[in-house]
Amino acid sequence: MGLNYYQIKKNVQSARKLVIRATNAAGSGHPGGSFSMAEILGCLFYKHMRYDPKNPNWEERDRLVLSKGHAAPGLYSSMAVAGYFPDHELDTLRKLGSRLQGHPDLKCPGVEFCGGSLGTGLSYSIGIALAGKIDCKDHRIYTIIGDGESDEGQIWEAAMTAAKYKTDNLTVFLDRNFIQQDSYTEKIMPLDENLLGDDLAEMWKDASRWKTGDKWRAFGWNVIEIDGHRIEQIDAAIKKAKSTKNIPTIIISRTIKGKAVEHMEDNPQWHGKAPSSDVMPMIYAELESQFMIAPSIIAGDMTNLENEVKRCATGRADYIHLDVMDGKFVPNKTFDYIKIKELRPLTVIPFDTHLMIDEPVKYIREYADAGSDIITVHAEVCEESSFGEIHDWLKQNQVGVGLAINPDTEIPKWAYKFIPSLDQLIVMSVVPGKSGQKYIESTHEKMRRIIPILTEQKFAGCIEADGGVTLENVSACFADGARAFVGGSAIIGKQDVRDAIREFRGIILQERRKLLLEKANNLGGAELVKKWIELHVIGQKQEQIKKIAEEARYI
Repeated sequence: MGLNYYQIKKNVQSARKLVIRATNAAGSGHPGGSFSMAEILGCLFYKHMRYDPKNPNWEERDRLVLSKGHAAPGLYSSMAVAGYFPDHELDTLRKLGSRLQGHPDLKCPGVEFCGGSLGTGLSYSIGIALAGKIDCKDHRIYTIIGDGESDEGQIWEAAMTAAKYKTDNLTVFLDRNFIQQDSYTEKIMPLDENLLGDDLAEMWKDASRWKTGDKWRAFGWNVIEIDGHRIEQIDAAIKKAKSTKNIPTIIISRTIKGKAVEHMEDNPQWHGKAPSSDVMPMIYAELESQFMIAPSIIAGDMTNLENEVKRCATGRADYIHLDVMDGKFVPNKTFDYIKIKELRPLTVIPFDTHLMIDEPVKYIREYADAGSDIITVHAEVCEESSFGEIHDWLKQNQVGVGLAINPDTEIPKWAYKFIPSLDQLIVMSVVPGKSGQKYIESTHEKMRRIIPILTEQKFAGCIEADGGVTLENVSACFADGARAFVGGSAIIGKQDVRDAIREFRGIILQERRKLLLEKANNLGGAELVKKWIELHVIGQKQEQIKKIAEEARYI
């Protein structure tokens, strides 16, 4: 089975949008903490947990306990996406008679724990874990606790108890987002080394300051520390936890409060605050315009691809682009699934395998088994039946499905039926198989033609720009509609891959800000533009966004 990377990402995005909808309808709620745990819930619901939405009390189900119960909108939204109840029920959040109360309540099907008083969820989870062991059940218990509620002494009493009774069927996630109701956690009761000032980035940058894991190790737990927004890291951590015996596991997940909406990120104001209706269209647009950077390793040292993969990992690439060329479909030849299998153990970062080969249907299983998380094949070497076979097999095995089209190729009519379930569409902006080419400028116009077709066919995947993408044209590619960007010499060809990726992200971020301001101006003129700007209170964001608005003469 693959990582199910794109499906998790799509479901997480849907859940975040439902959180905004629900808290807006309620006029209150906690979007910040719901967003910080969104990827954790995504991996649990859409990859690892056993459950049946039609039979919520199924005896063999895994149990999910949300100890940080104020983040209930995040739980409900994920449950709605998973099929427990229809989306429109989120509109009843916090209303009298609703099953969806401000904290989880057992009247809601699928909820395992009434998360009212903070600090009690871990104790409750240990009880379920012990009962499971006594009854010889193989179900697992997953618990999400907050760093704010870790001020409670009961958390640490429970930590000792779990270790004593060897509850290895219990996996706990600490949503370490550094913010609780009153302020930053490190100003109230530090879990890590005391932080002076409000610069949370300091805690992220300097791992020597991270003391939380040491505390849990001292209490006898298996400790795994991850970036709580990296799907592949969450997935790998859960797998490790499942294989750990005679000791409970805590996955310390370093997260960002309000993740994916810039004015909410790292902002204590959004611990418990509902978005207003007039800014919701911009928030939805921002959630839909998350982007990814994928270095293409063949632009590096082909004699040492192992090192190129490691450089991508240390550079914090979102995924790694693997161009497979067979010397037939394209004139050049690179490597095949055997090499991918050799590279796979080097990192958990998703492999985005682009097959530039003839008759891909014959080899799709080999590339999936080698460790590809996303596999894209070319429309030029497929027809409806062969692509249908590829599509169905990859979907069944939780591998992302991509279709690529060359610069002189339009989306074939036979592909329209697959567009709603496609995970990725690569619009080639160079002739495949030749290195060092410049971006074909007519691709911009082609993208403008394609987008309406994709919209009409209900495309919910990601458009990937591949070929000649540089710092000079990446913002235009983003404006066209691309949300994944393959960088060859512009990234892997640089000495410092991390710095190159950072530059790409900075430029794309600026373009996204421009588009959001344009949307605000179209919807509400200068008044809404000013309101949108004023929401961005952390760091230098407000000044930077205001400058963009002034240059566009929106204010």
